[in-house]
Amino acid sequence: MTKHVAVLMGGWSVEREVSLNSGAACARALEAEGYRVTRIDVQRDIAEVLAKLQPDAAFNALHGRFGEDGTIQGVLEILRIPYTHSGVLASALSIRKDRAKIVAAAAGVRVAPGVTVSRFEAAKAHVLPAPYVLKPVDEGSSVGVVIVKEGREHPPQEIAREDWPCGDMLLAESFVKGRELTCAIMDGRSLGVTEIQAATGEFYDYDAKYAKGGSIHICPAQILPKIYQQIEEWSLTAHQAIGCRGVSRSDFRYDDETDTLVWLEVNTQPGMTETSLVPELAAHAGLNFGELVKWMVADASLDR
Repeated sequence: MTKHVAVLMGGWSVEREVSLNSGAACARALEAEGYRVTRIDVQRDIAEVLAKLQPDAAFNALHGRFGEDGTIQGVLEILRIPYTHSGVLASALSIRKDRAKIVAAAAGVRVAPGVTVSRFEAAKAHVLPAPYVLKPVDEGSSVGVVIVKEGREHPPQEIAREDWPCGDMLLAESFVKGRELTCAIMDGRSLGVTEIQAATGEFYDYDAKYAKGGSIHICPAQILPKIYQQIEEWSLTAHQAIGCRGVSRSDFRYDDETDTLVWLEVNTQPGMTETSLVPELAAHAGLNFGELVKWMVADASLDR
């Protein structure tokens, strides 16, 4: 009997469009692997929809709030539908970047120094010496990230606007110049390290992540072997300390001049679009896209 997989995508976070793209790519790949697939654009009646559908497994292709913060994971636990990626606790912890940093640091991972502040406080006066970065504590895809450059007299004012869509709490971190690096963990092992260079702009923002030609991926990253190995070790350490399951991806900054490497965050729901990093890293490790998503469905479980 062909296994029935519900691919959960869309939703209502600011990353809705990315999730739709991820979900569509994964659904096509799963169908090519012989699965019976139902595509679900997740709305607030998702529990009722899934209770009627009763799939064998749910492939979670949601991004952002509700999809990767432990909420949909709790729904799936209640319905007893096995699902991919991390469970309730790891998801809730990982999406709170400030909390995840505390756990990773306690496990021996070097993190970027920072402080959690309200967006209104950050708009009144500099909360750290410039240059520094302001980012929402619980968004992904670089949504809402602001870089405050050295010499800037006043803090950014856009974060205090009434229509600011990214929540009231921000993480302020000292800006670490240098290279943007990322590492995927799957089944307790590293898939490799990629260096990301924004083709336009100054950092790996939303457009650089998802627009065709928006970024250049160097896989494997051309860095010192000791740094490559350290990234792999810290990615696995963070994955395990936070309690991640399935596939995760950790992001880093590395300054060649000072030989400084810092961990930024772990992504429990990495993008799965045609320009995404995890499928590239899987290919580097010898897994094509179909094999990757097939493994993720086979890995789906409850009580994660």
